Amino acid sequence: MLLGAGKYLADHPDFNGTVRLIFQPGEETMQGGPSMIADGLFERFPVDMVFGMHNIPGLERGKFYFKAGQLMSAVDNWEIVLTGKGSHGSMPELSIDPIVCGSSLVMSLQTIVSRNVSPFHNTVVNVGAFNAGIAGNSVPQNATLKISVRNMDNDDRIMVLDKIRLITKATAEAYNCQYEIHEGQPGTVLINDEEATRFATLAAQDTFGKDRVFTDVHPYMSSEDFAFMLEKKKGNYCMLGNGDTQMVHHPRYVFDQSNLPVGAAYWVSLVQHYLK
Repeated sequence: MLLGAGKYLADHPDFNGTVRLIFQPGEETMQGGPSMIADGLFERFPVDMVFGMHNIPGLERGKFYFKAGQLMSAVDNWEIVLTGKGSHGSMPELSIDPIVCGSSLVMSLQTIVSRNVSPFHNTVVNVGAFNAGIAGNSVPQNATLKISVRNMDNDDRIMVLDKIRLITKATAEAYNCQYEIHEGQPGTVLINDEEATRFATLAAQDTFGKDRVFTDVHPYMSSEDFAFMLEKKKGNYCMLGNGDTQMVHHPRYVFDQSNLPVGAAYWVSLVQHYLK
C-alpha cells in the first residue's frame, strides 16, 4: 500500500512539501521502531506528523476505523527457562522434572490478572509456547515458556511483571528447579494524538465518504511498536477492515488484496490534504 502510494505521488507530485515513506522492520519483536528512532530517524528525516495503519479481521472490509487516545497496549515478550535434572521416565525419583514445574507455573500465572487486576482494567498474560522434551519415556533437563504480557496502564504493567518474577522464583524453588528469565524489548502504549486523529478522519471521510469511516473503534490488546514513533511525533494509527476472515497470526489468515488500492488511496489522501 505504501509502495503504491509512493508510486502515485512520484508520478503526480501536485503537493507542496516533503513526504517521508517509512518502511519499518522488526515490528513483531518491538525493536524496529525504537531502533529507527535511535538511528536518528526524525533528526535525519524531519516530519510534522507520522501515520500508520494495520488491517484487522472482524471489521468491515475496506472501511476505516479511528480512535483518539489509547488504541493498543504495551507488550512485554519474555522467555522463562526452567532447568531440572533429566532421567529415564521409569525412575522419576532420580529426576527434577521441569515439565511439572512449568505446568504449575502456567497455572499460577493465570491468577495474576484474575486476582490482582481490576476487572475495569485491560491486562493479558499469555503463555504462547511451552517447549520441553522429545520422548514420552524420559524426563527432560529443561523446559522453556514463552509469554507475552499486555497492559494499558503502566502501574498495572509494573505490578504484573513483578508478580511474574516472584511467582517464577517461588515455583522454581518449590520444585527444586533453577530458572532464568529473559526479558525482551519492552513495548509502550500506542496513544493517538487528538489533532492528528481528527485530521486523518476528515481526510478519510472526504476521500471515501462518511459511511466508510468510523470513529468508535474499541482499544485493542494487541501491540505495535509504531507507538514509539507516536511518543516522538504527533500522529495517528488507524485500522482498515479485512472482513470476516481468520485473525492475524492464525495459520489460515489471508490478507484481502482488494484493500491494497484502498490503503494506497488513504496515504495519498493524507498527503493531498496536508500538503495542499
